[in-house]
Amino acid sequence: MRIKPTPNSRRTFLKQTTVLAASAGAMWHTGSSQAKDVDMPNQAGPVIVSTWPFGKASNDEALRILQQGGSGLDAVEKGIWITEDDLSNSSVGRGGMPNAAGVVQLDSCIMSGPGHKAGSVGAIEGIRHPISAARHVMEKTKHVMLVGAGAREFALKEGLEAAEMPIEARRQDWLKWKAEQEKNAGKNHDTIALILLAPDGHLYGGCSTSGWAYKLPGRLGDSPLIGGGLYVDDEVGAAGATGLGENVLRYCGSFQVVSLMERGATPEEACLETIKKIARKDPKGADLSINFIAVDKKGRYGAAGSAAGFTYSVTTTTSSKVLTGVGLTAVDLGPIGGNRK
Repeated sequence: MRIKPTPNSRRTFLKQTTVLAASAGAMWHTGSSQAKDVDMPNQAGPVIVSTWPFGKASNDEALRILQQGGSGLDAVEKGIWITEDDLSNSSVGRGGMPNAAGVVQLDSCIMSGPGHKAGSVGAIEGIRHPISAARHVMEKTKHVMLVGAGAREFALKEGLEAAEMPIEARRQDWLKWKAEQEKNAGKNHDTIALILLAPDGHLYGGCSTSGWAYKLPGRLGDSPLIGGGLYVDDEVGAAGATGLGENVLRYCGSFQVVSLMERGATPEEACLETIKKIARKDPKGADLSINFIAVDKKGRYGAAGSAAGFTYSVTTTTSSKVLTGVGLTAVDLGPIGGNRK
């Protein structure tokens, strides 16, 4: 099912994006979206959206926190705790894959719509909940980001719990990789990004990952970077990303999604158009391995991926489900893509 245009508020936006696509010489096929955010009526919060099916458990916990009177930030933090503690998840938290040196380095960020506040930690080691470290940076320091040993020292001084990483199963995987010198880095780069519209109408978001499997020590992807893996504008909406972080952070992907919503796009349209814009500029074209989720101030939500099959989780007071976002396939990239020949 193709996205149906809706009345005046988005007519100008759709005309602009049509012109952009035509001038780039690109033709695209889009899959159907189960979210149907184009036809979705405005709904009051909470609306909780996260990446991947494993995000559903985090969404459910976030909803429970809100229903118990917790704040939007509490809901984001405690919701993401669930995924960070899932030892079967090899891309987030304690169960995450180590870097090339056998060390698990975690990245996380958090944003509060009210006050446009943000906190982030990068390449932090041995801290059970990096999302909490990011929140402490936001609330207890004058900074936005702390990295490496400094981030760990700060988290421990704040009383956050340490944890032994990698777990034995991941250590064994790393030993096999090291012994065989497999060139399989990059096979693991999923992320928990969780964004929500709270019952009070404010927007919040968080992001947490162990990053690219067997990455170079010290590598940061998009997840801890404000505007890359996460962006929240309390007057507009929120967006999060997952996939190959380098292809998101070079284009400030989540910021672009929110910016397009501000100009009148629905969440799904904004996610899809951001991927199109990146593909028109990037030498890889549509072969980007990136995905976005978004929710706007009206409670509409949507998602899109650079390939078909990206699944994401949506939770409200009436349902909690896993949906499939729109997939993007380049039919004819023509002359676009920077320096490609």
